[in-house]
Amino acid sequence: MSEKVLALIPARFGSTRFAGKVLAKDTGKFLFQHTYEQACLAKLPEKVIIAADDQKVAAAAKTFGAECILTSPEHKSGTDRIAEAVSDMDVEIVVNLQADEPEIDPDNIDYLARLLIENPHCQMATLAADFQNAQQVADPNIVKVIIDRNDKAIYFSRAPIPYDREKSGVGNVQQYLRHLGIYAYRKEFLLKITALPQTPLEKIEKLEQLRAIENGFDILVGKVEHTCDGIDTPQQYAEFVARYRANREASSEIRDTR
Repeated sequence: MSEKVLALIPARFGSTRFAGKVLAKDTGKFLFQHTYEQACLAKLPEKVIIAADDQKVAAAAKTFGAECILTSPEHKSGTDRIAEAVSDMDVEIVVNLQADEPEIDPDNIDYLARLLIENPHCQMATLAADFQNAQQVADPNIVKVIIDRNDKAIYFSRAPIPYDREKSGVGNVQQYLRHLGIYAYRKEFLLKITALPQTPLEKIEKLEQLRAIENGFDILVGKVEHTCDGIDTPQQYAEFVARYRANREASSEIRDTR
C-alpha cells in the first residue's frame, strides 16, 4: 500500500534581506507561485499546500488557486509552520519545500519522498549535490553536509566541512557536498521534532536540521544532480527574473519557427 504524501510550502511574508519577497511579481507571477507550480509537477504528492503566516500571502495564493492554510505568525521556522498545518491531516509523509526556490526540480521532490517510502525505518530525509566551485564551498550562505557510509548526515554547517588541513581550509571541491533546503518527514516525527526545544548548535549555526542531529535522530541524505539557488536578496531575484524572461523568449521563438 502506498503512503500518502503531501508537499507543503511554508510562505513567510517577512524576510530580513528581502522584505515581502514571496509576493514579488516582476515575472507576472508571485515568487512563491513559481515554486508552487513546479511542486505541482511532481508525481508523488497528492496535494501541494501553502502554509502562510500573513493574510496578504493567503490572499495572493487564492488568486492562483492554491490551497492555503493560515498559520501562526509566531513560528521560528518553516518546519514549525508546516507542523501546525498538517497536525490534523491524514498524511504519512510530508515534503517541506522552501517558498523561495522557484526553479526547484519536480523530480527531486519525488526522489525525496521515495527515500522515505523505500526506507520505512527512516524518519527524515533531505538532499545534497556536488559543488561547482571553491567559492560556493567557502560561502556561509550555502550549507555544507557531511555523511557517513550509510548516507546518514553526520553534520551540517555554514563552514567548509570537512576542513582541509593541508589546503588551509577548502581543498578539492569534489570532497564537499552542498545541502539543499528540502526535507521529507514522517508526520509523527515532524510533530515530535518540532515539539522539542531549539538546540545549542541549531542556534549557533541557524540551521534547524541540527535539532534532529543533536537529539540523536538519523537524517537520510540522497544525492541529486540538479540544484537551484534560493532567492535571498533582490539581486538574486533580478537574476531569476532575467532567466525566466530569457527562457520565455526562447520558447516563443521555438514555437514561431514551427
